Amino acid sequence: MSAYVERESPAVLARNLRVASHLWSSATAFFFVAFLFAYFYLRALNNQHLWKPKHVVVPVGWGTAITACVVASAALVWWGTIDQRRRWLKGSVGLALGLVAIVLQIVTWTQVGFGPTDGGYASVYFGWTSLFFLFVFGSLFWLETILATSYRYSGKAPAQDIEDPAALNTAELAAFTQYWIVVAAVGVLTWIVLYLVS
Repeated sequence: MSAYVERESPAVLARNLRVASHLWSSATAFFFVAFLFAYFYLRALNNQHLWKPKHVVVPVGWGTAITACVVASAALVWWGTIDQRRRWLKGSVGLALGLVAIVLQIVTWTQVGFGPTDGGYASVYFGWTSLFFLFVFGSLFWLETILATSYRYSGKAPAQDIEDPAALNTAELAAFTQYWIVVAAVGVLTWIVLYLVS
């Protein structure tokens, strides 16, 4: 006796993933608006002139490298979504660039000569970059699962009782790409506000 498992059609699943990606993208963008507000609010208050003491200096070069890696990763994943040829390779390079961004962020934290209690800017800097770090890490985990699924089912015909895994993987990659572009845009905003405007 075989158990019947009800599954959504690939078209319905693709639509559901797209809607979920839009909702998660909106939630992520609004989440980082809180740090944008904190930045400008604390900067305007500048209590006891401790917004940004003289010893609080961020390494702009490290911030630029982190942002460049995240943006390049998003561009590669987007290109892989549009041009299906060697999609797995583009996604893998995008994943590697994202991992480089994570390593660079860890290195950056070791290079700054201040802590989160050294004024308003320092607290916003560490809060914003650490949570952005977590969002990037979670996104890269999602990308890795997509790549692993793509690699697992590459060149295999679907079984009779399941949908085409390649079609489902394509829908998930499209949803991820939309979200990853939003994360990259947040990264650019982070770079502008924390490294250039500061």
